[in-house]
Amino acid sequence: MTNSASPTTPKSNYWRANLSITFKILIIWFVVSFGCGIIFKEELDQFSIGGAPLGFWMAQQGSIIGFVILLIIYSFLMNKLDQKHGYAEEGE
Repeated sequence: MTNSASPTTPKSNYWRANLSITFKILIIWFVVSFGCGIIFKEELDQFSIGGAPLGFWMAQQGSIIGFVILLIIYSFLMNKLDQKHGYAEEGE
């Protein structure tokens, strides 16, 4: 039995890139939803949007808008990755 590293295959490269994208998106989601809405609430409340404190706004509407933007970015990046590795659906 040898201890050499297993050769990288196109499929493993695809999944490594897939997990990397997913992990980065989750980190951004965490920072936007928990960071802006909970952790940095006091600092953000110094500003206001439409009469509501920014910390409250980020916890309510801001995190939802951020989530939708992240979904669009994730979809774009995954379509690009699928095309690069030959897994794109027909019609794209």
